[in-house]
Amino acid sequence: MYFPIYRPRRLRADANIRRMVRETSLSVDDFIAPLFVCPGEGVRREISSMPGNYQLSIDELVREAAELESLGVPAIILFGIPESKDELGSGAYDEHGIIQEAIRALKAEVKDLLVITDVCLCEYTSHGHCGVVEEGRVNNDKTLELLAQEAVSHAAAGADMVAPSDMMDGRVGFIRNALDVAGFDQVTLMAYAVKYASAFYGPFREAAESPPQFGDRKSYQMDPANAREALREAALDIEEGADIIMVKPALPYLDIIHSLRSEFDYPLAAYNVSGEFAMIKAAAAKGWIDGEQAMLESLLSMKRAGADLILTYFAKEAARIL
Repeated sequence: MYFPIYRPRRLRADANIRRMVRETSLSVDDFIAPLFVCPGEGVRREISSMPGNYQLSIDELVREAAELESLGVPAIILFGIPESKDELGSGAYDEHGIIQEAIRALKAEVKDLLVITDVCLCEYTSHGHCGVVEEGRVNNDKTLELLAQEAVSHAAAGADMVAPSDMMDGRVGFIRNALDVAGFDQVTLMAYAVKYASAFYGPFREAAESPPQFGDRKSYQMDPANAREALREAALDIEEGADIIMVKPALPYLDIIHSLRSEFDYPLAAYNVSGEFAMIKAAAAKGWIDGEQAMLESLLSMKRAGADLILTYFAKEAARIL
């Protein structure tokens, strides 16, 4: 029987050779851990659909952040649950809001961890939408003013990076200009450049207490059917001053991550969202899959597609293994 000169299985023969020729690597340096901060003291409330993730009061947030830092995770991203909500989401840009106070506590206690903040209004508005609602629709341009105030207030509290997730037109340029004018030109901006109107956000909306009270977000988040539009959105955010661009969700949009990696020579993040996390956890709990291996394989797929950074609820668990 004839065999080819090149036998691919020779490079799969044992663990050492597989490790030596491995094309893609996964590292704790890749991870950004999302954390949810809420009012109170001593609060560590598990999110039912996201096992191992919690709503944390500021004191518990500091402890969680310190543990992540000790595991080598370089960064966290904060989502806030305010005391109260109103039509304009005023808690988002309150100098003494939940995120602003959390940043100050983190910077005082966990000095070497990069602190990123989500910049959006949905967690703070009584209607649950990501901007100013007038006559049942989100007013894009009025929302920009409030997002800029929110970003500047986060920077003033000590945030290292802001990450606008609202998907309003022009918000990256508006926020970048506001930060620069306020003297925060060194604050990094990571844009949720390509954020789809996805079914995979369900557990997050429980965690952040932010489901829309009417309608949906399809008028500002992207249609899952569109790929070429992703390139236009990313190009706009880069032109407006984004330092890092992001795709959200990750697993159903690996093709989009790959397209952006091929098109743009910019740092690229992928958000391994709550629904992706919950599916693996639920299947593992049923004994249908090996949860640890499925976690690592899914994270590796994001790196292989072209992501430099991964926002993931698996950050602590994966860090312990890696």
